[in-house]
Amino acid sequence: MSDTKIRNMEEFSAISGLSRPTVSKYFHDPESVRASTRAKIEEALERYDYRPNIFAMNQNRKLTKNVGIVVPLLSDPYFAEIARNLEQRCLDAGYRPTLFSAHGDPELEVEVLNTLRSMKPAGVLLAPLGRASQTRELKKFCDDIPTLIFDSSVDELGLAFVGSDNMQFTTHISDYLCRTGEPPCFFEMKTPANPNAHRRRQSYLNAMESFGHTPQVISIAGEGWSFEEIGRTGGHEALKSKQFGTNTILCSNDRLAIGLLTACYEQGVVVGRHPEAAIRIAGQDGHPHSRYTCPPLTTISHDYDAVSKHAAEALFAAIEGHVEPWKSTRLEGKLILRDSA
Repeated sequence: MSDTKIRNMEEFSAISGLSRPTVSKYFHDPESVRASTRAKIEEALERYDYRPNIFAMNQNRKLTKNVGIVVPLLSDPYFAEIARNLEQRCLDAGYRPTLFSAHGDPELEVEVLNTLRSMKPAGVLLAPLGRASQTRELKKFCDDIPTLIFDSSVDELGLAFVGSDNMQFTTHISDYLCRTGEPPCFFEMKTPANPNAHRRRQSYLNAMESFGHTPQVISIAGEGWSFEEIGRTGGHEALKSKQFGTNTILCSNDRLAIGLLTACYEQGVVVGRHPEAAIRIAGQDGHPHSRYTCPPLTTISHDYDAVSKHAAEALFAAIEGHVEPWKSTRLEGKLILRDSA
């Protein structure tokens, strides 16, 4: 690697012996230049350890005021609420937001990104599918377009990551449940759709060890995003086969908890904190409808306003040319006590 410091694309063009338009064309689409030219550029990139400021390049073009907001599933109440919040912040800042849902499909997620390219957005707020995402396509998109990743972090892509502190979520609510009754078991999907579920499971295991209790994880069958029905079906099976070794159940998310509440009702199992109740149930997420379950669901909630504020402000700053080194911002959740636990 050469010690020569390349400060901009003009200097790189001169030292690599290629024209500025050719170099620019390569950075916008490597496949658009001849293979021999591409090889020469990539050899120079390696030698001089040069990476162009893609966002500065964008600033030199006439940008639209379009901002894309992409979520895994818009019908999921959490993503609907965070998208609504982000949309309003974009409108307040003078941008034109457009919402997209990947519908839990990695191929559709890539199609959405390609559609966004054609819109020439000023920037994108992206909640990726996570492990199911095609990481190579995400990286290519984030290298070309100012993109703020939220909810699920993938390989430090984009400008930065903003989301909730899922480890804190589960530790905090586990501590409350242990202090107020029997230690909880953990109710989860065997194949979770959202990668944050794995962090919550690990946090539960860590918390139980820290508190001196034996953990118990009940992993139920089911894939996809129909969490309520998966929780209901798995809850019926777990109740009938007496899988719960404690009268306190912490669910991986509120939607699974809602399904479990339904299973308890259908089997005549009384849920709540009062003396006549047989079982306590708590969730995680602050589902917008969790206060309306029967009984109302105890949960730990995302700070929707703070997550959307940090994400939107970081993106707007980058669009305006204020790009900072990549960092991860994880915001703590708030415990909400209701009658279910």
